[in-house]
Amino acid sequence: MLAPLRFREFRLLIAAVAVFIFAEGMWTVVMALQVIALVDDPTALSLVATCLAGGMLACILIGGIVADRVSQRAIIVTVEAVNLAAVGAVAALGALGTLRLWHMAVASAVLGAGAGFFFPAYSAYLPRIVAPQHLLAANGIEGMIRPTLGQAMGPAFAGVLVGATVPELGSAAVAVMFALGLVLLVAMRPEKVERAVSDADRDRPHPLADLRDGLMFVLRNRWLLWTLLFASMWVLLAMGPMDVLLPFIARERFVHGGQIYGFAIAAYGLGGALGALAVSTRALPRRYLTVMMLLWGIGSLPLAVVGVTWSFPVMAIALFVVGLASGAGMVIWGTLLQRRVPAHMLGRVSSLDFFVSLSFMPLSMAVAGPLSKVVAVETIFAAAGLLPIVLAIVALAAARMPRDEIAHPLD
Repeated sequence: MLAPLRFREFRLLIAAVAVFIFAEGMWTVVMALQVIALVDDPTALSLVATCLAGGMLACILIGGIVADRVSQRAIIVTVEAVNLAAVGAVAALGALGTLRLWHMAVASAVLGAGAGFFFPAYSAYLPRIVAPQHLLAANGIEGMIRPTLGQAMGPAFAGVLVGATVPELGSAAVAVMFALGLVLLVAMRPEKVERAVSDADRDRPHPLADLRDGLMFVLRNRWLLWTLLFASMWVLLAMGPMDVLLPFIARERFVHGGQIYGFAIAAYGLGGALGALAVSTRALPRRYLTVMMLLWGIGSLPLAVVGVTWSFPVMAIALFVVGLASGAGMVIWGTLLQRRVPAHMLGRVSSLDFFVSLSFMPLSMAVAGPLSKVVAVETIFAAAGLLPIVLAIVALAAARMPRDEIAHPLD
């Protein structure tokens, strides 16, 4: 699993990604607690969270096209610099006492847009610096880093920091993390890892033709199409409740709600890290599509428990199990894309993956707050836990995934 770390460029890249993910995990909690400090209303947090998701959704397709046409390293360096500027502005405004809700909305939209460019570029960049036989291990490392830092340590650290001080200090800490990531990315040697410009690159068709080709590839591959459709429905059902309603649940049910919210997200992240580790340290499952869909479907069931429990240990265990299943499935999915999608289309297909999967994230964020005023949170979380099981079964059958995985082994 550690084989990719022998290469300097991968070490620098994965270190920068780790810092980026840690900063994003911190921002999840800082954003929520800062908005609550400004306007104590779930609808306000829905607005800011929607800007984050909307910024990503608006830029993800453009990000995929750009990733297939220009230097992927240049893209991720630029994103890190813009993120630093956005969060630094929030920290400065907070220190001056002039921070307003619309500032948080703009900063969140900028961070979302940055993610829309960052992750397609990273997905397309990784196979250029890591040999095919090391991709599963590389994805496993990233798969452990994302939940450990982005969903466990980052939120937990932010919850403790902001709970003990003020949200403005949390924003300053996030800005410092983005600055560190920028230094690591700049340290990479572009001349050693960037592809040469060929005649085919210079004669490429219009960007919209690139997008059309990527879309046609998705439509022709039913396993890919139905996985993305499932993911979009899962996001609609689960992301809004987890990102918007969970902070208010923690505040209502527990003393020191800000810290508890951070630790609850940390439990989810720890589960994701262990799930990624479990998958990446062994061979890819022979029934990789079936295993992936069942992990995501059945693994969502504990979300129903989150909506009803007033016990933090029970909530933490439930979120840990959801994270465990999600992390394991995501490592399989990332490796599957890099193995079954042609290299010259990987940026576009990755961007379509993000776009379709996250297409309902802004709606989920926008609806969660107002919906909680007319529908019990217990019912909302019950739907998030039960419906993915049905959706996973439908996707397996509609795409004939058991037959497809036998016809296309990845041993």
